[in-house]
Amino acid sequence: MLDRIWLPLSYYLLLMAGLGACLYLFLSFKREVRRLEGRWKRRNQELEQTLQAMRTHLDEMKERLREAEERTGVLVPPPPTPSGLNLSKRTQALRMFARGETPEHIAAALCLPDSEVQLLLKVQRMVAEQAHSA
Repeated sequence: MLDRIWLPLSYYLLLMAGLGACLYLFLSFKREVRRLEGRWKRRNQELEQTLQAMRTHLDEMKERLREAEERTGVLVPPPPTPSGLNLSKRTQALRMFARGETPEHIAAALCLPDSEVQLLLKVQRMVAEQAHSA
């Protein structure tokens, strides 16, 4: 007779143990979800703070760029430097030298640096010497 009582009772005890284990797992799962949710919220807040700091930094950089653009807009670019010897000035310089004018006078008349005129005349002499020796 005890066997008849223990058999259904053991089924109920096993059922209760299974339900207890399910309840424990469910509560453990809920606790883990809350813990992960809290961690996610903290991480999200950190990212929001970092994003806000980056936005602030970007706004500062935009402002500095705008100020720099305004400053450069006020500045007047320097006038272009006169180009060196073009063909007409070169021809003029060689003709003036052939007439016996000094390199300093040629440079002053054509608004060229003395060194450019002297270099032109030196190159012309070298070309003339090579042509003469050939």
